[in-house]
Amino acid sequence: MNYLSELNKTQQEAVQYKDGPQLVIAGAGSGKTRVLTYKIAYLLQQGVSSGNILALTFTNKAAREMRERIMQLVDPKQTRYLTMGTFHSVCARILRQEAELLGFTSKFTIYDTSDSKGLVKRIVKEKGLDDKLYKSGVILNRISDAKNHLIDPIGYANNRHYMQLDRMNRLYEIPSIYAAYQQQLRQSNAMDFDDLLMNMNILLQQNKEVRQKYQEIFQYVLVDEYQDTNYSQYLIVKTLAEPQNNICVVGDDAQAIYSFRGANIQNILKFQQGYTNAQLFKLEQNYRSTQNIVNAANSLIAHNVGQIHKQVFSEKEPGQPLQLTAYPTDLEESAGVAKRIALLHKNKRSYEDIAVLYRTNAQSRTLENEFRKAGIPYRIYGGTSFYQRKEIKDAIAYFRLVVNPYDVEALLRIINFPARGIGNTTLKKLTDFAYTKQIHLIEVFHHLNDQQLSISSRTINQLNIFFQLIQSFVELSETLDAYQFAEHVLKTSGVLTSAAMDLSPEGIDRMQNLQELLNGIQEFVSKRKEEGIDFTPITDFLSEVSLLTDQDEKVDDHTPRITLMTVHAAKGLEFPITFIVGLEENLFPSPYCESESEMEEERRLLYVAITRSMELCHLTYSKQRFKNGSISYSSPSRFINDINPQFVQNTVSVQAPVNRWSNFSWGETSSFPSSPQPTKSPSATPTHRHLTRVPSNVRTSVGGEQTWKVGDRVFHKVFKEGTVKKVYSTNDSDKIDINFDEVGTKTLLLAFAKLEKR
Repeated sequence: MNYLSELNKTQQEAVQYKDGPQLVIAGAGSGKTRVLTYKIAYLLQQGVSSGNILALTFTNKAAREMRERIMQLVDPKQTRYLTMGTFHSVCARILRQEAELLGFTSKFTIYDTSDSKGLVKRIVKEKGLDDKLYKSGVILNRISDAKNHLIDPIGYANNRHYMQLDRMNRLYEIPSIYAAYQQQLRQSNAMDFDDLLMNMNILLQQNKEVRQKYQEIFQYVLVDEYQDTNYSQYLIVKTLAEPQNNICVVGDDAQAIYSFRGANIQNILKFQQGYTNAQLFKLEQNYRSTQNIVNAANSLIAHNVGQIHKQVFSEKEPGQPLQLTAYPTDLEESAGVAKRIALLHKNKRSYEDIAVLYRTNAQSRTLENEFRKAGIPYRIYGGTSFYQRKEIKDAIAYFRLVVNPYDVEALLRIINFPARGIGNTTLKKLTDFAYTKQIHLIEVFHHLNDQQLSISSRTINQLNIFFQLIQSFVELSETLDAYQFAEHVLKTSGVLTSAAMDLSPEGIDRMQNLQELLNGIQEFVSKRKEEGIDFTPITDFLSEVSLLTDQDEKVDDHTPRITLMTVHAAKGLEFPITFIVGLEENLFPSPYCESESEMEEERRLLYVAITRSMELCHLTYSKQRFKNGSISYSSPSRFINDINPQFVQNTVSVQAPVNRWSNFSWGETSSFPSSPQPTKSPSATPTHRHLTRVPSNVRTSVGGEQTWKVGDRVFHKVFKEGTVKKVYSTNDSDKIDINFDEVGTKTLLLAFAKLEKR
């Protein structure tokens, strides 16, 4: 029992309590997993058989680590019959034993997401429905939500909430798709992941003998991360724990951030109402973070009404206050973060010690660009680099094919995206024909009526529509700049519409990424205009992307790297230093908040972000951000004011380079050698500009309307106020160097600077 001495007083009390229901509220970094682990060890040492203990977690990793730790605390033989695992794995184990009672065999198949999507697609096709409207991801999201609330197809069809949603989105056939989906699962002797929980509930509620059997087996029920449970999981736990109610749930209501997955915070908030004799234990000592970080997080979460109040404290050193920095634009924000990280690294901090957290995946683009330029190695945790994301690669494939019609990979990637009814059989016929005739795949479109191809008239029509679409894009690529062209392509092709129709969290994420791609292209075009280049074709942007993705492929996995991730992905992790970026209204909190409860969840999300920090936490926001192809003014997040200013230090933005394209030479050979180069582009060939010194005391801008001299105070609409440092000419333009108060020195073209004298 020596291990109990490793626990503080409250932890010991929570571990040793064993008679009746108990709620352990564990603040961030307070050692909740240790309490759960030691409690199981304590029960075993108190003579409770391992076969009578059920421990439920949310990840296999957590279950595995807990089991290994328990085996270090007690005789490993005592853990032999311990039932421990995720909700889904434990339910699957029980269902295999009792499958016949539900009309399945014990060898039933468990469908993964890919299997389920394939089945839904097949049902949609069989019913003759529009697969552009009835997208498998949207339908499965709806079915999953219903199952998590224990609603079957009949209940779904009679549910006012779901029916209203379906009418709003013109998805009138989801009830029949759900019914067909369940029917075909049963015919295939299969269950999906949600069925494992739903069928477990059906088994327990409808079969008294089975229910009593498992209630007798599991005399002690323990649940980790209880704040993340949905209704289905709640009911399983409640039923199995009866009638002894030796149930121990551990969690933190302040870290409940998964409502979009069906998690219900009320399960933990109302635990004591469901068990009136429940004992409450609050783990309030934080072992992770400095006092200032803990105090700042406490002051933030105090603004939530729906919570179990606790006062988390730390006995570590006070540490530095949270560092709050405002930047003029999102470009400066990313560059400023890169600059600060470079300084930290210069001061002997490992990149591994640092994480950058953001609200949406789309925000990684500007950060990745700046880190590449600064030579800062990074990893995307729980995700993919921006230009490697499927929807981005799909969009860029359209641009690639327009620029280079002989790009086979691009053609194959988008020929049926969005879905046009051009299947793999047709593609094989096209590629075989091209091989036989020794012609490029794109040239096959001129031979669609060839009898050797043997393609139906309907398919020929779809192929012709696609080919004509690409041809129209080719013509426009000569006259539209990169942004105008990209926007037109993504809208006309249906790529944006397809993404917008998917209202699932994953669908919203994809749409945000596509919008961010357009933002990046617009920034690219704007920057070149500032450099005096009037026309920027899509070919130039593609060259830039090819360089970026090439750098991605050269990353050494053994190199220490900083971590980039969403706040959701960061839960459960910790880092000595964190940067939380994009703290602006309509970004963090999310623009999709429609109720006070949703706003409280957003505040909990920031609480989670701050409490990942062990030593130092940087908060940043920008005053302007590119949105939907134009600059949008931003307001600081309301959550910043929720944090007690006593624990926050306002810092001056670090001078950071904002030229995102400085690593790109416009005269370099394109990665698309077959691409036509528009003659309109001034960047088609390298230019060598020779600087000519002019008198520094005075300079006349274009048209002679305004004179500038060194020392003049000026105002720029983006960079704000600054002081003129130098005025000079090149062989093709007039330039001015200005030291701006907020962002440092910038070189601007007088023709585009639009300066005002102060």
